Amino acid sequence: MNLQGLFEARYSARDFQPDPVEDAKLRAILEAARLAPTAANKQPFQVIVIHTQGREQELKRIYRPSWFGRAPIVLAVVALPGKAWVRSDDVNYAAVDATIVMDHMILAAANLGLGTCWVAAFDPAAAREVLELPDEVEPIAFTPIGYAADSAQPKKRKPIEKLVRFERW
Repeated sequence: MNLQGLFEARYSARDFQPDPVEDAKLRAILEAARLAPTAANKQPFQVIVIHTQGREQELKRIYRPSWFGRAPIVLAVVALPGKAWVRSDDVNYAAVDATIVMDHMILAAANLGLGTCWVAAFDPAAAREVLELPDEVEPIAFTPIGYAADSAQPKKRKPIEKLVRFERW
């Protein structure tokens, strides 16, 4: 699929088949994370691969909807702010870098025929506890990964004229 077609085809899946994700596909998704651009190439992130079987209740603590734990794998992207590039005005880019990584993974998954759903509305305290995150690690986003059992709905997006400005505000 060409890149524009991938952008148009990808959607947030909210139901998943029980079929496992092949190791080669998971590896390709993780490779997309590794290749993602980060500020000053610091790569201040980690990806946590969570196999969901037997962990459904733990995952419900992180994010309640049942479909979240129905996919065979959930990926968590966490940021390492202490290892990130910091702009001259003290803005730390760890969260930005982690979101770029998540975007690369969900696009790679879609390209491989897998469903994903970007999840940011999770319980950070539960995520810290379930994933046993050290204090210096910040959970940023999650996505289930698996073969979708639903289908894309029409996308609701603002027209480009409402999103883009040229030269100045």
